[in-house]
Amino acid sequence: MTNIGIRPALPGDIPAIVAMLADDALGSTRESPDDLAPYQAAYERLQIDPNQLLVVADADGEVVGTLQLTIIPGLSRKGSTRSIIEGVRVHSSQRGHGLGARLIEWAIEESRRQDCQLVQLTSDAVRTDAHRFYERLGFAGSHVGFKLQL
Repeated sequence: MTNIGIRPALPGDIPAIVAMLADDALGSTRESPDDLAPYQAAYERLQIDPNQLLVVADADGEVVGTLQLTIIPGLSRKGSTRSIIEGVRVHSSQRGHGLGARLIEWAIEESRRQDCQLVQLTSDAVRTDAHRFYERLGFAGSHVGFKLQL
């Protein structure tokens, strides 16, 4: 895993990011790598929001991982700021080599730098391997999540 850096995502990274989002059983049913327009629009929205960080892991110019970090100021927990990690993906060629852990560690450090007191994430209930991965990194399955599809 030498020569892999973590950097802000660029517009040209969108196809690789979307391909990774679509490269699993769940993503293959909800992502559309053949229609990049909605992803490009979302990227533009992310770029103008200072509380959104979309990053990629770059291996000599090739995008091999990604995640989104959202910083949320709040009143609860004595006015704590929290971060949410979303959309964590590692290219299939890089899985099992520590890149996912490196991305999460980057997100935790960035959260500290942003004065967050809590880092949280959600993971689909069927992703049991991912749950074990997050637990190994110190996350606890402490809450039950709910979603409402609009």
